[in-house]
Amino acid sequence: MNDFAGKVAVVTGAASGIGLALAQRFAREGMRLVLADTDAGGAGRAARNIGAPAIAVRADVAVSGDLEALASRAYDAFGAVHILCNNAGIGGPFAPCWELAAADWERVLGVNLWGVIHGIRAFVPRMLASGEEGHVVNTASMAGLLSMPHGAAYHASKHAVVTLTESLYHDLILAGSRVSASVLCPAFVRTAIVEAEIRRASSAGAPALKPDLQAQLEEGYLRAVSAGLDPSEVADQVLEAIRTRKLYVLTHPHYASAVMARAEQIVSGTNPDTASTLRRVVRS
Repeated sequence: MNDFAGKVAVVTGAASGIGLALAQRFAREGMRLVLADTDAGGAGRAARNIGAPAIAVRADVAVSGDLEALASRAYDAFGAVHILCNNAGIGGPFAPCWELAAADWERVLGVNLWGVIHGIRAFVPRMLASGEEGHVVNTASMAGLLSMPHGAAYHASKHAVVTLTESLYHDLILAGSRVSASVLCPAFVRTAIVEAEIRRASSAGAPALKPDLQAQLEEGYLRAVSAGLDPSEVADQVLEAIRTRKLYVLTHPHYASAVMARAEQIVSGTNPDTASTLRRVVRS
């Protein structure tokens, strides 16, 4: 897809972070926008300030009916959807996986995985029926290509989004459609996702690690986020991936060696080194 002017993009998690940056980047290309978020006020402000035709819709991506309603609003407002960004996401607790409550798993998988599934089911059939060129961008993470300790729910959700998008990509080709797909796998980006999870866990009295390890993990992640990419840089890469129908969008190329090392461990049957893996986090 090269001509974006007048096309329609739907972005979930659009009130802040990567979602807002995507919406702003699409607006600069002359697109019309549907901005969805559980933060209705934030989505509304974004729509008013985006500088392009836009509507804001309150939607919880974990709820199938909300995504069906979002699709109806989008098509009612603009008559088409050309780009769908299943971007909404949340962090997960820093704790051993056996200490996570069922509610923790349901909360993280509900947004990060089921949100993508619901988005695909609500929008892709209509996008295919139109016969127009289109693109689906699913936001995963480097956590979908690597596995770190004390983050099982988040990592499981993002690994699932990677393979789901790979399957979607193949299915679209086999269908002979003009719609393609990308999976966005950013490492650290300057958003509030880690800080929000720390606040949530603190207020909820979530299971904690040993206090010193908990503090090291939180400080390491916060340092890495503060030094991370600006969301606008991620949005630029996504736009280029849509232009070129590129499946994998790895925003931090220097992590490729870690992905390769993991793949080599898998095919060689070599166990990962847990201590060195943990050090990469706490020293971020």
